[in-house]
Amino acid sequence: MKPAIPMATVAALGLTQIIGYGTLYYSFSILAPGMAGDLGLNVEQIFGIFSASLFVGGLSAPFVGGWMDRFGAATIMTIGSAISALALLLCAWSPSLAVFAASIVFLEIASGMVQYQAAFATLVESRPAAAARSITCLTLIGGFASTIFWPIAAVLVEHLTWREIYTAYAALNLSVCLPIHYWIMRGRRSGAGAFTGQERKAIVGTLPADLRQRGMVLVSLAFALQGFTLSAMLTHMVPLLTTIGFGTAAVVIGSLFGPAQVLSRLINMAFGATLSPPRLATLAAALIAAAVIILGASGTWLPGAAAFAICLGLGSGINSIAQGSLPLWLFGSAGYGAITGRMTAARLAAGAIAPFAFSVLVERCGTSVALMANACFGALGMAAFVAVAAAAKRAAVATS
Repeated sequence: MKPAIPMATVAALGLTQIIGYGTLYYSFSILAPGMAGDLGLNVEQIFGIFSASLFVGGLSAPFVGGWMDRFGAATIMTIGSAISALALLLCAWSPSLAVFAASIVFLEIASGMVQYQAAFATLVESRPAAAARSITCLTLIGGFASTIFWPIAAVLVEHLTWREIYTAYAALNLSVCLPIHYWIMRGRRSGAGAFTGQERKAIVGTLPADLRQRGMVLVSLAFALQGFTLSAMLTHMVPLLTTIGFGTAAVVIGSLFGPAQVLSRLINMAFGATLSPPRLATLAAALIAAAVIILGASGTWLPGAAAFAICLGLGSGINSIAQGSLPLWLFGSAGYGAITGRMTAARLAAGAIAPFAFSVLVERCGTSVALMANACFGALGMAAFVAVAAAAKRAAVATS
């Protein structure tokens, strides 16, 4: 029987991912108008601060990954929960624009300590041989973050100010996420010598030493391109669909993204055992690129717009799994935190730039050109994944 990570651990981490993404990321778009009015800015300027913070958060990811390898990912997640709560409070109580901007940047650095990058590393550290399947289960649970927290934020904003909501979010991170991460950290330390043999056996990467550097560059580039494509589409989805001509139906069409994202993870968990991580990553890239092409080609055809949202959700869901499983498959479990940290930096930096770059393309070249350019970025990412898979296959043949 294959070693398994206890489902209680996976479920507990899943709960912290829902809270982490819901309070630190998804709620921002709903609270942004209130922030803008309170601080004397427009919404675009608020999102500009948010984009800058995402970029800085991406730059910090390699350092966070190195800390995980050195001190343990669960330890970093425990500290990150405390820092997240502190950053939310600092943001809620910020007396000036400068303090607000600094606290948002602080918040994004903390996000890297508690979200998927750290959770994946925790699972890999616990039992490497079981990590790939556990990552799939974790992303399935975490996929409900937007489904849960968008409505919560929308209800709360009718009754509370954004400052009061962020204070409540700080309490949620402090009272729920921190104890869970501390429990996992203590269990990891007390059980460090309890597992032997296959359960604690390190995973050896598929790529040989002479191909690791090239593979790292290609995979980082591929995830960065996917991050750019996804970020551009998710940020502009509803306004873009409205501009194309779907009016109020744009929100309904966009709402198909979330369920499709969860569905893709559920399908992969049930039937995806035969797909290797490179094929999984390539499939995700193909679905994301196809979604953008469908939207560009279908115009105001409603079934085409629905297919766009569904394909984008399917691709995004699988892409999240690949972000955790592909580095493990290619490079092994040794130094996993630092490896994924470098990849996360490239992905988040590209994702931070994408909303602005895409809006410039739309304004100067038109919607159709912007969509086709974005699809080309997705296709380039798919080509990079194919190149990595081919290199790994050649290496396997050479060593057999």
